[in-house]
Amino acid sequence: MSKPSHLLARDAEWSTLTAFVTHPDPHLRLGVVSGRRRVGKSYLLRALADSMDGLYVSAVAEEGTVTARRRFADDLARYAGVSSDLFRDDAGWEPLLDSAISLTTRRRGTGGLLVIDELPYWMTHSPELPGLLQLLYDRSQTGHGHDGGRVIVCGSAMSVMNDLLSGTKALRGRAVVDIRLRPFDVSTAARHWGIDDPATALRLHATLGGSPGYRNLTSAPSPRTPQEFDTWLPATVLDPGQALFSRSEAEYLLREDPRFTGSALHYAIINAVANGATSPAKIGGLLERERSSLTRPIEMLASSGYLGQSTDPLWERRPVITVADPIIRFHNLITVPKRDLIETGGSARAWRESRPTFVSRILGPHFEECSREWLRRRTVPSLGDGMSTVSSTVVNDRSGRARHEIDVIALDRRSGRATVGLIGEAKATVVRRGPSDLERLDRLKETLGDQGHDVTNAKLAIFSLEGFHPDLVAIARRRGDVLLVDLPSLLGSTEPTVLPG
Repeated sequence: MSKPSHLLARDAEWSTLTAFVTHPDPHLRLGVVSGRRRVGKSYLLRALADSMDGLYVSAVAEEGTVTARRRFADDLARYAGVSSDLFRDDAGWEPLLDSAISLTTRRRGTGGLLVIDELPYWMTHSPELPGLLQLLYDRSQTGHGHDGGRVIVCGSAMSVMNDLLSGTKALRGRAVVDIRLRPFDVSTAARHWGIDDPATALRLHATLGGSPGYRNLTSAPSPRTPQEFDTWLPATVLDPGQALFSRSEAEYLLREDPRFTGSALHYAIINAVANGATSPAKIGGLLERERSSLTRPIEMLASSGYLGQSTDPLWERRPVITVADPIIRFHNLITVPKRDLIETGGSARAWRESRPTFVSRILGPHFEECSREWLRRRTVPSLGDGMSTVSSTVVNDRSGRARHEIDVIALDRRSGRATVGLIGEAKATVVRRGPSDLERLDRLKETLGDQGHDVTNAKLAIFSLEGFHPDLVAIARRRGDVLLVDLPSLLGSTEPTVLPG
């Protein structure tokens, strides 16, 4: 089943979902799709249901169980082309689910598809729903229920969706597909917003991330240049009267998950991380709380996608904690410090005063992460196979008195010794990178070798926001082991300046 032309990217997800639906298994099959709000889950699943002639139903927030079941019955009736009177008003969830699976399989055979979007809304008043799906699944497996049928449940409340398949929960071991839909990368997001200028695309992605739903929250045209971005941002993300206002969106995203509703502690943790606390101890210090009391809420925020935790791949130290969602990061670093000015009509001034913070604490780290993500998605000639990890790391110099950050490292670790495939630097500065940057990478390569890691075939990479000095390009061409990636290359519009030899 070919992917619809209006569906941007999502090739892997589409392939997985269509294979799930068309699998020849004669029994009922269950799948789970999750992801944060506005990431495009509903758009993807509606396209799937339309392509497969399936039934798509969506739960509604703050709707009672009787109204929800009646709405479900109306959806069933429309799908079957019959009067809704044929479904009793007092029909419970089990007969409604049973009827939905029967109708879809009658139309499509074993591949009949039922999609239930935003299941957590229904679970607030009907927590038995996963158990009922388990019951229907088990009956089918033992020959006492439906022949065939495919059911996909979806939701944005990540803690609820993660819990569906955990421990002894009803769907544990029964769902054969578990997709967590990710935001678009910077290149795909640029296409979605219709932005051709790489510098503008990076700034927008650093602010909003790759969730495609944000484009529908503004009536302003997409910015086309960095200068237009400086006008567009105060009129949208920093305007309290707009739906895209970062404070409204950050609070909305956290309220989406019932486990975080009204929790001042979760807000405080995110704010502490945004302001530089990268470990539980540092977060506890800022909040004046014991580190042990923060373990559970930090884990919940991480599993729900609000915080990121990355372990140093060389030294396997404790994870470094970061704010994972760009708009929440932007809100805490830009909007919160300028709240009074913004709320009194000074958004343009607030943005002018905040641009140094944006460049150093948002654009710079985001460019580094986009560089790592580019490498994860791309096969680089001569890098070699088996580079299982792309991350950042910190190394000490030979004297042990200085620490050096490596922005991008690709490696494979076995038995405590790493085989390093690439060592890279990613800088979002306003100057072009030159030979001194390559010299620094050479020194870091030597240091890693002195510490016992295999750097025999390691390549060197420099990612630059503003391009490269001609002297560096000439040296890289002579050496043949250097990869130079500028911003257009990062977005896929051009090839890297130098490919490894």
